[in-house]
Amino acid sequence: MIELNDTGWRYWLLTAALLTYGVAADPIGFTLAIGLTLVHLLHFIVSKRSITAFPIQVRVWYLSLLLLAQVDGLNWIYWIPAIGTWAQVLFGYCAMARFVSLLPWNSSERFSLNLILRTFVARPVKGSIKQKVVAERH
Repeated sequence: MIELNDTGWRYWLLTAALLTYGVAADPIGFTLAIGLTLVHLLHFIVSKRSITAFPIQVRVWYLSLLLLAQVDGLNWIYWIPAIGTWAQVLFGYCAMARFVSLLPWNSSERFSLNLILRTFVARPVKGSIKQKVVAERH
């Protein structure tokens, strides 16, 4: 789902490239990816005019994962967002958004194996996975 005209997509593309540089060549790529993700987050807070909007939650949890990977001994975690961000950029599949959609305040449906399966096997969508999973319930 290449979307050159979408600002969010371009942020994700640059982040994926920086994470790839980090895991393949130089850990400075991780620091740059964290900085870019912070800019990305602030940009979306300003544009959405909300700190609780679903896209903001996704970016906060994504940034949290990058920061967690900074802890000594947990650097291997960078592989997860590196691979996942490329999946988002190339195919529109955002695993982080799917995880975030399962949080209690983002779902009125009872937590179940069926909900988890539907959430993670749903086809990539343009827009929010949260809206897709809610629509499939009805």
